[in-house]
Amino acid sequence: MSTPKMVIVDGVRTPFCKAGTDFANLDADELGKVAVNNLLTRNDLDPMLIDEVIVGCVGNPNDAANLGRVIALRAGIPDSVPAITVSRNCASGMEAFTQAYEKICADRGEIFVVAGVESMSNYPLLFNEAAKAKFTKLARARGMMKRLNVLASFRPSDLSPRIALQLGLNDPVVGMNMGETAELLVREGGISREEQDEFALESHLRAASSLEQLEEEICPVYNKGKAILFDNGVRENQTMEALGKLRPVFDRRNGTVTAGNASQITDGAVALLVMTERKAAELDLKPIGELTGYTYAGCDPARMGLGPVHAMAKAEERTGLNVDSADLVEINEAFAAQVLACLQAVESEKFARKVLGRARPVGAIPMEKLNVNGGGISLGHPVGATGARLILTSLRELKRRHQKRALLSLCVGGGQGAAIWLEAL
Repeated sequence: MSTPKMVIVDGVRTPFCKAGTDFANLDADELGKVAVNNLLTRNDLDPMLIDEVIVGCVGNPNDAANLGRVIALRAGIPDSVPAITVSRNCASGMEAFTQAYEKICADRGEIFVVAGVESMSNYPLLFNEAAKAKFTKLARARGMMKRLNVLASFRPSDLSPRIALQLGLNDPVVGMNMGETAELLVREGGISREEQDEFALESHLRAASSLEQLEEEICPVYNKGKAILFDNGVRENQTMEALGKLRPVFDRRNGTVTAGNASQITDGAVALLVMTERKAAELDLKPIGELTGYTYAGCDPARMGLGPVHAMAKAEERTGLNVDSADLVEINEAFAAQVLACLQAVESEKFARKVLGRARPVGAIPMEKLNVNGGGISLGHPVGATGARLILTSLRELKRRHQKRALLSLCVGGGQGAAIWLEAL
């Protein structure tokens, strides 16, 4: 029996907004609801036909334990349709997408709503261990005097929160945060601050020149009487001078990674309608693209930024497609340094032999094919949503250019990489 094809019928996303701005009061379930509801409305799809909803998210809200289920129900999908939430750090939106394919191959359904969502504004503040112990003791205290005694034991240090966002960006295995892993790649690759800032500037310039095209994939979000229509992180007037004034964030003394040459902390959601090729034909729906291959790969967590190179190499082994086969290439811009390190590694014979265990490099990636609409540095990186956005943006860009193939990749915290191949239809 032949393997079924999974096609992408349509996709839509909310604007991507910097954390603490236009979406600060909207949690992940609300952003996801808007995207999924808009997707269903614009395709006039009977939601009873959906086999399952799969949502990728990294920072699941505390009050929405299975976020995918909450989003599905609030978007108007019947309660008979199951839903699940998945997480693979920065590749969570892509994981949701490939899990739909795996379910199709296992004959577990034919129509799936796939989404990626993140509200980084609403990552919680956490009490430290001493404070938690005192709050537990307070909850168990009986009588006013016992409660007052427990309250009297609190100290100012007990009210100093741990920031969940910072904890989430830290790798507990190697004891490094994501920015420190980028600084390691800078030192090993001899990547200059100027190179990073130039890459960041180019990301903003490309995004600014693509705003009209990007608007085609965005649905409005109405919040507090205002319609949010655009990504708000793109700096159309960004300059090298402005970038050069920013101080390093992760290594104050000798570092080069700044807020300007790293991805933005962002809120946003993406929704995709995927199904078997057979089902799309049966419903008379015209797909915009199909999945032709994918892989996930592991790598050294301290060098997690090189994950895309590991995944690209593994994907070539599985599909027979190499970077020369791609009309467009995406390497998610977690950090300018990380993308630049990947561009070094894909051309390096030494890296191919010693790290990838192959005889030849992955292959050079021309800048004119790479991240043509900008990326995480300019558009933002709502971690659970980015993988799905790459799918949506790339398919629309292939259509605009009348081109065929896109290779999409992300680095993944914890030392992984993801890569998928798409073809426009």
